[in-house]
Amino acid sequence: MQQPITKLAHIVNPVAVKKKSDLFAAQPVTFETMRTARAMAEASVKVDLFTAQFEEDRRIIPSFFTITEDLDRSVLDLGEFKRKRKLPLLKDVLGRLYESSDAEYFIYTNVDIALMPQFYLVVDLLIRNGFDAFVINRRTIPAMPNRTADIPLMYSTIGQSHGGYDCFVFRRDSYPLFELGNVCLGMAWVGRILLINLAAHAKRYQLIRDVHLTFHLGDDQTWRGNEYDDYKAFNEREGSMALKVLDQKYGPFNRATVPGIYLTDAWG
Repeated sequence: MQQPITKLAHIVNPVAVKKKSDLFAAQPVTFETMRTARAMAEASVKVDLFTAQFEEDRRIIPSFFTITEDLDRSVLDLGEFKRKRKLPLLKDVLGRLYESSDAEYFIYTNVDIALMPQFYLVVDLLIRNGFDAFVINRRTIPAMPNRTADIPLMYSTIGQSHGGYDCFVFRRDSYPLFELGNVCLGMAWVGRILLINLAAHAKRYQLIRDVHLTFHLGDDQTWRGNEYDDYKAFNEREGSMALKVLDQKYGPFNRATVPGIYLTDAWG
């Protein structure tokens, strides 16, 4: 008997930036690799691509994405910051996906995370092997070349394993249980709080390390600059409060024990 087709919904948060921003080159690469990966999987996996964006960012979004309702607030509505950065809230971005899609599984990736062509096929394999929530660590490749015409070379570059969290897969029906506080994108704590929510609500969760499924151009980590300390402090407060709520609901959770595996171990 033929297995039912897995339905995936994948959302990113595009932003119109100036040429000096790393995202100026990274986002077109992300968009094109998402399109290619969806095409490679279309015979066995239904993948819908979504964006959550502010109104002024619509102009850079390719036509193959479904554009959700524009975001109507940012972290600037919730606090005072030295440098004004209109950063969206994680829960608003994921909320747009929840409102727009009934796919069984959701995917969220940072908008500078590009996909290997087999990405959705491997996600499907992991789901069919019993994982209902997982985080896939990226690989970092050189910042140059960075044109969409160079994507075949990017695919061929092994790069280095990176410890950050920027690719998340989870069941749609778990999302209403998430405690995310008001953490904003683009700063520390986003990956941590989302990872812990996945682990807390999954029946079989894994952090999958050292795989060649996603990649990032360079590793400048401009968000670590001291000029953004007030944003980082905001996210830490919001994330800590959200974790306290999780602990109260589900009991103390030892974050040091979140499991990590290599992809070849996933069938053990």
